[in-house]
Amino acid sequence: MTSANESSATHLLARPGVQQVPTEKLELFQMRNFLSADLCRRLIAQIEADRRPSTLADHSGDDYFRTSETCDLPPDLDATRELETLLEEISGIDPRFGEPPQGQRYDVGQEFKPHCDWFNPQGQDWEKYCAVSGQRTWTFMIYLNDVEAGGATRFKTIRKTFQPETGKLLCWNNRRPDGCGNPNTLHHGMKVRKGLKYVITKWYRERPWG
Repeated sequence: MTSANESSATHLLARPGVQQVPTEKLELFQMRNFLSADLCRRLIAQIEADRRPSTLADHSGDDYFRTSETCDLPPDLDATRELETLLEEISGIDPRFGEPPQGQRYDVGQEFKPHCDWFNPQGQDWEKYCAVSGQRTWTFMIYLNDVEAGGATRFKTIRKTFQPETGKLLCWNNRRPDGCGNPNTLHHGMKVRKGLKYVITKWYRERPWG
């Protein structure tokens, strides 16, 4: 039985439309049309209304490492509630283990250079971000719109690139079987060349959020 803070290939693949990327290096899945176009539009409107510069843990000194803008989605917003319900259903993870979902906006030239979502246990910000809720376990990311050019997500070690499509979900396990962070989850939010890119990201933790 899967624990309350875990998703699994068995649970995800029981959902029609979910596809697993054929690789032994990480657990990575996609599902097209996970969100409706209407819900995507409402989430984009909220991101536009409340966006702020994105931040980084363990800043490397590269001020251009992450150049997007971020929106903390209000929990009482109808669109946020709908999103959270859908994520709970597909992930199978108890909502207590989830960080609040975030929206991100990428303008032309903006990107998030190759990175992993899990925190470095030796990093300067480990205690700040992980003392209470522990390590990030799963990532669920959703594209909210098609992008005119650029803006793909590239997983470098498996040479797999995903193009933005309205409502498409990507999700992956951030750890190896031994529970340590999996370096093969390294991914690059590539530069937008034309238009705008909007995404939603939901991260889950080892222990309840808070």
